[in-house]
Amino acid sequence: MSLTDLSSVRAPVATANGLPNAHYIDPAVFEEEKHALLFSQWAGLAVASDVPEAGDAVPLTFLGMPLLLIRDKDGDVRVFQNICRHRGMILIEEPRKIEGAIRCPYHSWCYSTKGDLVSTPHVGGPGQNTHAAIKRSELGLNEVRAHVWRDVVWINISGDAPAFEIAMSHIIDRWREFDVPMYHGGHGSRFTLEVQTNWKLAVENYCESYHLPWVHPGLNSYSRLEDHYHIEEPEAYSGQGTMVYRQLTNEDGDKFPDFAEVGAKWNEQAEYISVYPNVLLGVHRDHAYAIILEPMGLERTAEHVHIYYAEPGVDEGLKARNTQLWKGVFEEDIFVVEGMQKGRHVTTFDGGRFSPVMDSPTHCFHSWVAGKVVAHRGQAKAAE
Repeated sequence: MSLTDLSSVRAPVATANGLPNAHYIDPAVFEEEKHALLFSQWAGLAVASDVPEAGDAVPLTFLGMPLLLIRDKDGDVRVFQNICRHRGMILIEEPRKIEGAIRCPYHSWCYSTKGDLVSTPHVGGPGQNTHAAIKRSELGLNEVRAHVWRDVVWINISGDAPAFEIAMSHIIDRWREFDVPMYHGGHGSRFTLEVQTNWKLAVENYCESYHLPWVHPGLNSYSRLEDHYHIEEPEAYSGQGTMVYRQLTNEDGDKFPDFAEVGAKWNEQAEYISVYPNVLLGVHRDHAYAIILEPMGLERTAEHVHIYYAEPGVDEGLKARNTQLWKGVFEEDIFVVEGMQKGRHVTTFDGGRFSPVMDSPTHCFHSWVAGKVVAHRGQAKAAE
């Protein structure tokens, strides 16, 4: 693979170019970014609400790697490699409740919901369920480092990122007021959009409000371009906020209950932040959402959307309207991110330029990508 030149990407926003085409259409660069951006950081995998009860288990794939999301018998959310330590057989193919142990369908090795190897039938011969060479204490499921924040299950595949509380300290502090209980709206408050684009373009589009007048005219009719402000924390996140948020009401004038004690600042304010690498978050006084971007390939991304409220049992009709409103907004972005993806196949495109005034949150992300890739290349060269 010929290494891409990222020097101009890391230049100041007024003179920088965007990431080269190869970062959106070259399989070798996709593989490089997998390690530099997604395996080595705290990336979003799923939500804890996917496994609401002890014993709930959901098989997932993260960039081709089979993983198992499970809530163990004590109620803790864990992520394991979804393979048996014996011959690497997939353990669970479909979501289900683990009533006893996780049993490998190949040779019936069994694991607890905490990943401990608890049974190895006939491993020492017929009727002999132990063998000196097979030390169960050393052959539990391989656990993937995981942390739950704002219901998102964040994982660090490489295992060497700083502790989550350190790596994500900036965004945790920024939204400290929202560190209150929140409740997933249920089946009708989740949906997935499959988009023909590289996952980074979904991040880039979410970062900025510049496109609102043309792509989201309905939203822009009350939350105008001039009502927005930039949010930038280099090396961590970027996005936008609005000083005008209009609460949804039903025919009786009822609204969603507010999150407890978020403060008057949030009466009409809302924020929308891309937390690098692949989680898009939104907070309002009365609801929040998380979007987990699943890179399904070079030019395919699944956007998994989950909406949350301050209390369980919120009015179902109002929730349904809110889901449809947000789904409509996110669907309006599809033609944009797919159009930019198609544009990356123009061989002479130089990555584009940024408006120093309107595009700085997007440039913040580009600069982060470039910095992580360059650092990864340096580590790879040092290891040679």
